[in-house]
Amino acid sequence: MIDRYTRPQMAAIFSEQAKLEHWLQIEILATEVRAERGEVPAEDLEVIKQKAAFDVERVKEIERKTRHDVAAFLDNLSETIGPAAKHLHYGMTSSDVLDTTLALQLREASDLLLEGLDRLIEVTIAGARRHARAFMSGRTHGVHAEPTTFGLKMTGWAFELDRGRGRLRRAREAVSAGKLSGVVGTFSALEPGIEAEVCKRLGLQPDPASTQVIARDRHAELSCAMGILAGTLDRIATEIRHLARTEVAEVAEPFATGEQKGSSAMPHKRNPWRCERLSGMARIVRAGITPALENMALWHERDISHSSVERVMLPDACTALDFMLAEATVLLEGLVVDEKRMLDNMEASYGLMFSHNLLLKLIDRGMQRDEAYRVVQKSSSGAWQARMHLRTTLSSIPEVTTRMSPAEIDDVFDEERYLEHVDHIINRLSEIEGAS
Repeated sequence: MIDRYTRPQMAAIFSEQAKLEHWLQIEILATEVRAERGEVPAEDLEVIKQKAAFDVERVKEIERKTRHDVAAFLDNLSETIGPAAKHLHYGMTSSDVLDTTLALQLREASDLLLEGLDRLIEVTIAGARRHARAFMSGRTHGVHAEPTTFGLKMTGWAFELDRGRGRLRRAREAVSAGKLSGVVGTFSALEPGIEAEVCKRLGLQPDPASTQVIARDRHAELSCAMGILAGTLDRIATEIRHLARTEVAEVAEPFATGEQKGSSAMPHKRNPWRCERLSGMARIVRAGITPALENMALWHERDISHSSVERVMLPDACTALDFMLAEATVLLEGLVVDEKRMLDNMEASYGLMFSHNLLLKLIDRGMQRDEAYRVVQKSSSGAWQARMHLRTTLSSIPEVTTRMSPAEIDDVFDEERYLEHVDHIINRLSEIEGAS
């Protein structure tokens, strides 16, 4: 597990103590349901409930001999319970306990992730509304394209995060499945009703057709949902990293002046370290996708090639993503947005961002598209080479001046037209606000 980045709540979910507590809960519930059916004496059930206890270190000690974790756990319970322990694990196989426990852990982990994601979406929506009209250069291929606003950029992030929330919710439901169907899933020793009742009390759905294990497509779905969400956070972090470069300097990560240090050698540095860490940790979460997909192909009713992978991959992915969501929230909540710098940078391309509008104006005035394209392209090239605003160069282009008055040329560079529908787009955020 990634101890350095583990937050207490997520760490607790995958702790050895919590895992064994789930094991004990499942074993007692199964015995309790059997007792209600007259299969276990009531006095034995009472002894089990009163005496059942385990010790993590003792279980590990026994496991070093048995080389089997569930068997070691049951041996430890027998030590504390006595003869009544014979009713535990009756008709069950290890995966009945392991897979049902994993379902409980992943459901808890998903709830914690969704809680963090809800908060991040709230912060992102607030930022989108706050910077709705923060006019800036839109860029494609890293080159100035047409004007946009930072609020629109954040709106796209918010909707993508919301789609990630939908995937994570669906994956949570998929992994919330338990089983007590026995060694190959045929209920040879326990009837289906016992599984159904135990799962009901745990708040899980019974897997409708398990083998010795629950099919791993469920876990693969969760891994993919987490990987895609990590990819979204990486996308946001990468965008901020680009905008934070010295040559751009339109945004900056929150920085505690007077306390925080950006470099051991260069006191002036304010590096986008949070964003870089998010991009790096996204690789850890995405790295779990391929193993999760490969875990789906098990031999016959079961092998354990998936087990060792999941013990590392699932806690690590959940832990890393949990940290990423908290880190991204801090990042966006404290993000420094320099709207003046954004306007200054727009001037760096000498009005070329308005070339598309000029193209359309010339077409509207009767020029063929290709001819208009060539005229605007040549004019733009001239403006760039002369380091002169495009508006100025147009005054010497007959193809333009014979079709457009000076006032109409000025109108080409009116920034307001790019803001005309901003509110309409931003207001779509109401569709996902309060959707936690």
